[in-house]
Amino acid sequence: MASRSTTTQDSNMEKIPYLGHTLTRWQVGNSTFLAMPERGARLMNWHLTLGDGSLREVLHWPEIKTLDDFHRIRGGNPVLFPFNGRSFDEGQIGFWRDAAGTRRPMPMHGFARQGEFKTTRLDARGFSAVLVPGAEAQEAYPFAYEFTVAYRFAPLGLSCEFTLQNLDTQPIPWSAGHHFYFTTPWSEAHARDDYAIRIPASRTLRQDTAGKLAPGPILNPEECLLNNDALIDTFHLGLKSNTVVFGPKSAPGQITIKHGTASMPTPDATFVTWTSNADAPFFCVEPWMGPPNAPETKVGLHWVQPGQTQSFVVDIAVK
Repeated sequence: MASRSTTTQDSNMEKIPYLGHTLTRWQVGNSTFLAMPERGARLMNWHLTLGDGSLREVLHWPEIKTLDDFHRIRGGNPVLFPFNGRSFDEGQIGFWRDAAGTRRPMPMHGFARQGEFKTTRLDARGFSAVLVPGAEAQEAYPFAYEFTVAYRFAPLGLSCEFTLQNLDTQPIPWSAGHHFYFTTPWSEAHARDDYAIRIPASRTLRQDTAGKLAPGPILNPEECLLNNDALIDTFHLGLKSNTVVFGPKSAPGQITIKHGTASMPTPDATFVTWTSNADAPFFCVEPWMGPPNAPETKVGLHWVQPGQTQSFVVDIAVK
């Protein structure tokens, strides 16, 4: 998708056709962003125009022929809400139990990534969109609320804020997250094992087949090989700072990801590392509010009281 935009301007927004649909494209400095706010509030692609005129894809988007099963496409940044990962109730996947003891369905990663959104802000620096809960959302999460995704784009980065406003008379639980598909490697001169990742975590977890959290692998604060299999499907918690850095070991262009606005995140704040296989053109570094199955384990579960609002902010930059 990067080849579809080759110009740079201080700030510009336009509509472009794509596979029978319409995307919005932003050019902010050397960065170009493409998104479809009304479908899952999905940022689809981000690429940079470098000084020599070449392109670097930061967020991967595959070459596809149709937008069928849009939410299943491995690319961009799917929005994970209200709960990230796999939810379980008493060992059965695809369910959660609310505070009143009622078992409810819950798709993997929630329902926002396949949901309809209404755009409330669309300008030269980004967009805001509000979830319009459909039948699936109402069955899984029958609360009165407003969930907003807001992007602000910069010449070498972006900020994304999730906001959950409780319009109900009871507390509402959530543990949301991002699923950034970072293009890796991003240079033909590199392989994935040329990249390192620094995650300031003091512990790791994995999820077992019944949804329980189990001890994860022992990892170094800086893993010198991004292709280390121990990174796959691992949850990094106990963060000593809010920033993860990954990229070439001795070259510019590293990516930094900030989890929240506090320099010291909450103990359950989580980064997830994942890729589908050693040859995949992406590596996912995912900031989550907590590990998966939060309603059952209570680890990383957040509550919004009636009339209150909570936000989750993530900042990404290319250095």
